[in-house]
Amino acid sequence: MAFTPASESNTPAHPTFREALRVWTRIGLLSFGGPAGQIALMHRELVEQRRWISEERFLHALNYCMLLPGPEAQQLATYVGWLLHGWRGGLAAGLLFVAPGFCVIVVLSALYAMYQETAWLGALFFGLKAAVLAIVAEALIRLSRRALRQRAMYAIAAAAFVALFAFDAPFPLVILVAGLIGYLGARFSSPVFEMSEPKSVAASLQRASSTHLAAQPSAMRALRVIAICCALWIAPVPLLIAAFGWPNLFTDMAAFFSKMAVVTFGGAYAVLAYVAQQAVETYGWLKPGEMMDGLAMAETTPGPLILVLTYVAFIAGFRNQMGVDPLVGGLLGATVATWVTFAPCFLWIFLGAPYIERIRGDKALSGALAAITAAVVGVILNLALWFAIHVLFREVEPLSAGPLTIAAPKLLSLDPGAAALAALALVALFRFKVSVPALLAICGALGFAFRMAV
Repeated sequence: MAFTPASESNTPAHPTFREALRVWTRIGLLSFGGPAGQIALMHRELVEQRRWISEERFLHALNYCMLLPGPEAQQLATYVGWLLHGWRGGLAAGLLFVAPGFCVIVVLSALYAMYQETAWLGALFFGLKAAVLAIVAEALIRLSRRALRQRAMYAIAAAAFVALFAFDAPFPLVILVAGLIGYLGARFSSPVFEMSEPKSVAASLQRASSTHLAAQPSAMRALRVIAICCALWIAPVPLLIAAFGWPNLFTDMAAFFSKMAVVTFGGAYAVLAYVAQQAVETYGWLKPGEMMDGLAMAETTPGPLILVLTYVAFIAGFRNQMGVDPLVGGLLGATVATWVTFAPCFLWIFLGAPYIERIRGDKALSGALAAITAAVVGVILNLALWFAIHVLFREVEPLSAGPLTIAAPKLLSLDPGAAALAALALVALFRFKVSVPALLAICGALGFAFRMAV
């Protein structure tokens, strides 16, 4: 479906909760490709096709989610769900974003634990990566057209990309510097950093605002949110102690993955090396090399990449020495790890979103978020390029020269099948406007057939 600018005359009515549930389920089922692909999918579904939320509101929410620990795409879904239907909308959007991937990872982890075979997995999802690459490319182009309106914004986006791709700069530092530049620029009245809502989307913004007006930030509300979310976060622990005593494998998991949930700034890759080391060397949950098999599962299934922790916990639970049936132990471990990983995501959104909505009227803070928006384009470009390199080439190695460190593909390792499928996906999406589900289905089938044939 081609993009049509929103206007007061053609903007659809505020979606019902049932309509939103259908869309969040669809997004959860199709959310392949890591954060870049997932953000691209949500932008296409929510901003371009249905116009449930404006471009500015979407980017405003994305900027905040980029600052948080944990999976930014899932938190963005939670934020938009909250904007549309309050806490139940946020809860539904966040859960539905994770549930399909969780179910797939659990099934694949069970098959892996029982048969130790994942060759078929690569064939099954080979073509999906090409489709996701096309979706990310389309979203990046459209997002940059809207977020980069002045030369200064292009400069910020380029600087963020170079800092991340070439110098391996810490993600939080890149976002912090961009925000500081925007804050100071707006503070000194530079029009470059002003964020404005187009009048054409005023009606939809008014409807979207109706939900959070009922949730104005206050100390009492903040304390209530913290109490409820923290109680739910630790809820599994007393049950696990009652069932298995203290300490036990599952309480160890709850503590370990809770810690991971609050330090995953900049995405899952920031902590995967540490998780792999701890899971193999400290806890003995995995054997050497098994972490990469789990990462392959998480990269080629719907949902956030951090769901690789679900796989780690399933394997650990499957191999439990507590007399629990292996499959039951695996399912319990996967559930505990997923629960404590994603529970704090709802805390960050329900606690912070009302404050973030309030600062939309603050000139200096809005300027900071405008600059962060530009930096986010650079961040997504970095993710997209990283993804493209690893999809199209079989061998990638880091090249270093002083402070410069880049992921360099070996040109002779170009995968002709992946390149052909990616080209086909780009033509289908840009020229023939093929829908996302159809594109994923076509590329998935072609990729599986190609891999099985060779």
